[in-house]
Order: sequence, then structure tokens, then C-alpha cells
Amino acid sequence: MASEKSWLDAFRIYAHPCVFTMIFLGFSAGLPYLLVFSTLSAWLRDDGVVRSVIGFFSWIGIVYSLKVLLAPVVDNFALPILTKRLGKRRSWMLLAQLGIMIGLVGMGSSDAHTQLQQIALFGLWVAFCSAIQDVVIDAFRIESADTTYQGAMAATYVLGYRFALLVAGAGAFYIAEYFSWAVAYFVMAASMIIGLITTFFLKEPLAKVYEEKAVELLYGFWRVIGARLYRMVLSPFVEFFVRNGKLGVLILMLIGVYKMSDITMGVMANPFYLDMGFSKTEIAEVSKIFGFFMTIAGVALGGILVVRYGILRPLLLGAVLVASTNLLFAALALSKPSLLLLAGVISADNLGGGIATSVFIAYMSSLTNSAYTATQYALFGSLMNLPAQLLGGFSGLLVDRYGYYVFFVYSSVIGLPAIVLVLLLMKFQSRIQNRSVVD
Repeated sequence: MASEKSWLDAFRIYAHPCVFTMIFLGFSAGLPYLLVFSTLSAWLRDDGVVRSVIGFFSWIGIVYSLKVLLAPVVDNFALPILTKRLGKRRSWMLLAQLGIMIGLVGMGSSDAHTQLQQIALFGLWVAFCSAIQDVVIDAFRIESADTTYQGAMAATYVLGYRFALLVAGAGAFYIAEYFSWAVAYFVMAASMIIGLITTFFLKEPLAKVYEEKAVELLYGFWRVIGARLYRMVLSPFVEFFVRNGKLGVLILMLIGVYKMSDITMGVMANPFYLDMGFSKTEIAEVSKIFGFFMTIAGVALGGILVVRYGILRPLLLGAVLVASTNLLFAALALSKPSLLLLAGVISADNLGGGIATSVFIAYMSSLTNSAYTATQYALFGSLMNLPAQLLGGFSGLLVDRYGYYVFFVYSSVIGLPAIVLVLLLMKFQSRIQNRSVVD
């Protein structure tokens, strides 16, 4: 049992090769995210774009919700030449990384004053390629090791992801301060080389094939096509509900709201710092670098808590921390600008966010069937992003009308459903375990 492992055993898991490797894949996955999200918001605000338009730009992130549509393709189709040389997972990974590099160069080549539409189109392309990369990396991570390592792998993945956020956040801010936003995006494109190199040195995981009896009984061209479409598109969802029953609905509801508070708040974070009067350098030093180390602590602690106590209790802790720390931003909005206060609030927020993220990734990973890794995990990722991204698009309008204080209180309140759903899930899981003991 996870609760029976010693703290020393929990720490040792981070030395395993499959765990350590995830740092580099996490970096490759995390780098493009801020560049089409909060760093892009800062660029636009710094160039005088109104907050309502910046809020609508956050809808670029909705592309990440297409993972559920992209995953069956990634799971079932090979790429000419590349798949034969690199394997299914690594070939898709490489293609996505090249696409991200091209998109970032395109964004950096655009003028925020006269070419907003072009920035949006390149941003959509980056998000699209990034979504493909996320699908492949998630599948690779889950297929590379058993569930014992998934919590720690999630933690190191998030660690690499956060390193990337540091580069795409603080790094981009520093470069923009001393050079320009265009140069910043060109440097970010070059940084994707880390992902490319990692992809070449990875070992392709062994493919696990699951064929249903219904497929074996079908024959003829059209029946075979229909059977394949069923296995690609419907089987992953059918299998999930067959395995989880009615509890599957509760699980999907939780996934849909767990990160809603965090993602919604993130849309207006950088515009908030700029509007308070902080310079790009100050934002980089405090919100990106100082907060980064608190995130590392949160991510590592989240992975250890999963090994030590299982998933559900740390999952509840993460939900409470994410919702409550947004209230600190509401208090900051009523205070005079202070780097010390900013550092304190961001530290608490990043510590809680790090715990919540690593635990949540481990939880979603535990829900997948190895036969449908990419498709099922992509479903969870899509549900996690879509509601929050839709709400986030209206954040600029909310700030313009009611101010930052009301916005941050609102972003905290919408985190309450996640807490309630985790408690309900814990209750149902406890009942199931009690019944199994009685039987």
C-alpha cells in the first residue's frame, strides 16, 4: 500500500531513469504554453492592446481541448518514414516540436499594433502543435512505466514544465525588456531544440495492443473500416464507463472543474502586475524566478504525497490550496504596490499550484487503460482545459467592469465545486472499498 512506504522509499523513486527523463519532456511541453497564454497577454498589454481583446486571445487555449479529437489519430496512425525510423510516439513528438518552432518564429515576426490577426493565427498553430505534443508525451509517460512511478513521473514532468514556464515567462520578459518581444519569441523557438534532442535519445515504449472480440468477428472492407473507427473513437470511451460505471460521470465532472480556478485567474495575472505599475524586470524576478522555486517545492511535495498517502487526500489538498490562494491576489489588489507582498502571494500560489498539478496529473494517469492511453488521457486533458478557457476569455470584460478585486474573488469561488466533488469521490471510493472487504 502507498501509505506503508517509508519517506526514504518515497524520495528514492526520483532516482529512477524513467522518472528523471520526464524533466526534459516536461520542458518541451511547457515552453509553448505561456507563449500563447500569459506571456502573450503581457506582450499585448505592453503594446497597448485593451484588456477585453487580451481576454479573447486566451481562447487560443481552447485548441488544447482538441486533444480528445487528435488522440485517436496519434494512437492509430503512423507517419511516413518517421514512424519506421523513430517509432509511433517519438515520430509524432518530433513532428509536433518542429511545428511549434515554426509557429513561434511566425509570432515573433508579427507586429502587435498592425497584425493582431496574424499573431492569433500563428498562436493557434502553436497551440495545435503543442496539443499534439502533449497527447504524445502523456501517452509516452504512461506507457513507459507502471502506476508505481506515475506520481513521481508526473512530478518530474511538472518540474520540467515549470522550468519551461520560467524560460517562457521570466526569460521572455528579460529579453523583451532589453531587446524586444520579437527577439524573445525567436529565442523561445530556438529553445525547443531541447525537446528535439530529447526525442532522438528516448527509447520507444513497447506497444500494447488490445483487440476486441467484436473486431475479430467482423469481415469485409466496410465492416473492417467500421470496426477500426469503433476501436479508435468509441472504444476508449466505452471502456472507461464500463470500468468505472456511474462513478465515471463524477470523475469527468471533477476533471472539468479541478483547474478552473487556476486557469481562469492566470489569464489576467500578467496584465494585473503591469497595471499595478511593476516593470517587466520586476515581474520576471518576483513572479517568475522567485515563484518558480516555490513551484518546484510544491511539485516535489505533491509527488511524495502521492507515494506516501495515495492520490485522493493530496487531490483534496490541492483543490483547497488553488481556490484559497486566489483570495490572496484579491487582497493584493486592494494594497499598495509592494514587491514583498507580491513575492509572498506568488510564493503561496505557486506552492499550492505545484502540489495540485503534480497530484492531478498522477490522478488522471491512473484513470487510463494502457490500450487507449493517448485517447483517454486526451479526453481528460480536454475536459480540464475547455471550461476554464471558455470562462477565461471573458476575464478581461469582468476586470474592465468590476475591477481586479472582484475578478480574483470570482476566480476563487469557482474553485469550490472541485473541493465538493473530491469529497464526494472520496466518499464513494470508501464505500466501494468497504464492500470489497465485506465480499
